[in-house]
Amino acid sequence: MGKVAAQIKVMPQNPEVDLDALQERLEASLPEGAKINGFERDDVAFGLVALLPTVVVPDEAGGTEAVEEAFSGVEGVESVEVGDVGRL
Repeated sequence: MGKVAAQIKVMPQNPEVDLDALQERLEASLPEGAKINGFERDDVAFGLVALLPTVVVPDEAGGTEAVEEAFSGVEGVESVEVGDVGRL
């Protein structure tokens, strides 16, 4: 079975959210079999910065769905959106 890498855009609830702490909470929320292969940050507007983790998951039914659900439930997360996806 192969693996899939996806860049996921995680928007914090507001500019006051501590991005380092949010990054740690995202890493802790990962479902089994998934791992984060680096983070980027994207200045959105008005001081709001999105986190862009690159997540590697097994290539199976559901793909990144479990990761999206896990990230959505993390404290301080407003929204989660999958961006680029590719096979490794």
